[in-house]
Amino acid sequence: MCKNRTTTLPGSGKTDSVFKTDSVFFINRILLLFVLGTFIAGCVGIPSNVKPVQGFNASQYLGTWYEIARLENSFETGLEQISAQYSPREDGGLRVLNRGYDPEKQRWKEAEGKAFFVDQPTEGRLKVSFFGPFYGAYNIISLDEHYGYSMVSGPDFSYLWILSRTPQLPDTVLKQLVTKAQELGFETNKLIYVKQ
Repeated sequence: MCKNRTTTLPGSGKTDSVFKTDSVFFINRILLLFVLGTFIAGCVGIPSNVKPVQGFNASQYLGTWYEIARLENSFETGLEQISAQYSPREDGGLRVLNRGYDPEKQRWKEAEGKAFFVDQPTEGRLKVSFFGPFYGAYNIISLDEHYGYSMVSGPDFSYLWILSRTPQLPDTVLKQLVTKAQELGFETNKLIYVKQ
């Protein structure tokens, strides 16, 4: 593989170790893989002191969910009437279809992705990808026993969604979810309430 060969640098009379160059390249690749691995692992993490729901049933979660509120993120900026549809995949994961209306451009935007469980399928902790091998955290941190509404976080406190099976959520339920999110450490004063 790597041999300790020497080469003479043109016009210098000095030698350079190919092994040394190959070793530096190899070490740089290892460091890059470590950094990427750490970054990707962080993307599917969960905020500190936040727990995913237990006893999760994926088949009950399937279907359409409407986004009621969220913390702003770059991929939904300016969108209204946002919904997500979940359906089963043959490989045991979930197909995700996110849809939102851009009133400025007067057109619908869609993104199709895939989701897989991070650990057990009875734990509301998934990783979602909309492009290539890159996954983001989808942590279900609150869920109605009848699967009528849910609250989802990303890998840290900067991502939060409140979802409902209907385009509107009763004010009392919404207030309870917002209070819970605030108690967990989310900046609920920055929530954007989605026009449905």
